[in-house]
Formats: sequence, C-alpha cells, structure tokens
Amino acid sequence: MGKKIKIYTKTGDDGTTGLFGGSRVKKNDNRLEAYGTLDELNAHIGLIRSSKWDNEILLLLLMIQKNLFNIGAVLASDENGKKITGDIGCSEEDIIKLEEAIDLYEQKLPELKKFILPGGNQLASHCHVARTVCRRAERRVIEISSDIELPINSLEFINRLSDFLFVLSRKVTNDNNLEETFWISK
Repeated sequence: MGKKIKIYTKTGDDGTTGLFGGSRVKKNDNRLEAYGTLDELNAHIGLIRSSKWDNEILLLLLMIQKNLFNIGAVLASDENGKKITGDIGCSEEDIIKLEEAIDLYEQKLPELKKFILPGGNQLASHCHVARTVCRRAERRVIEISSDIELPINSLEFINRLSDFLFVLSRKVTNDNNLEETFWISK
C-alpha cells in the first residue's frame, strides 16, 4: 500500500501550488487554469457516467476520464515530474474509439440541419454542459501550448471529445423520444 495522502498541507496558503516534481507556481497560472478545467470536465463526465448506460458506453466514458486525468497529470508536472509521468498522453486508438462512437450514434439520429439549443432532459443537458466545458478546456490547453509541451494527441482527443459529447446529448434525446429544440433567430 502506498503512502497516505494528506488532504490539507497548508503549503498553498500563500497563493501557490506545487507541481508534480516539486516546483511551485501561482494558483492563477495558466497551466493550472488548463488542468483545472480538465478536472472540471472530468467531474462532469463522472456525473454523466453515473447514469444508466450499457456497458460499452460506460467503458468509453471511463476511458475518457482516464485520458483526461493523464493529460492533466502531464500538464501538472514540471521537468522533474515529467520524468515520472513520462508521456502519458492519449493513444491514437482512443481517438479512433471516439470517432467510431460518433459515427455509430450519428447513423441512428435525424440529420442535423439547424443549430440545437441545449436541453432535452437532465442527462442530455449534462452532456451539453460537459461539451461546453470541454471547449473551454481546449482553449485553455491551446493557450499554454506554446510554453508547455503537450501530451501526445491531447488536442485531438479534447477536440474529438467535444464532438462526442454533442452527439451523445443528441443520442440521449433521441433514445428518450424527446424533441430537439432548434435555434430560430426570431
């Protein structure tokens, strides 16, 4: 069994936080904003995963959560920490799994001809919230990409994930025989 993790350390009381590897940065550092947004997204995926799903979707959601945690772990690592976290980005196979799921679900959905307003039911709405957080996470990760080496395939994975969450929201709406609400400008 590993070393017990202490929940509070008081080391952040000065407005800094420790990166994996030992260095400290301000809590408003763009790096923290990026991996904090990934953590927020991961929590939303956990909420989505807590609903009733078939085993295939549950495994896909769990894969998504693990990849988000991997990306966040690398972003939370300084040079010393990267010696331990290595390059634990997303695999090409995981991106392909998202694309295959998108394609499979879209085959059973009505053709999309207009913008959809988020809604449907509570689960579909959670998928939409996760999608918007995913887009924000993507913007935050791109923002730090010139300063920090990103994990392999991370931007592709995050971009595909927002598409997956959109299609998943539509799938939930369709599976529950609910009407999608289309945006009409007037």
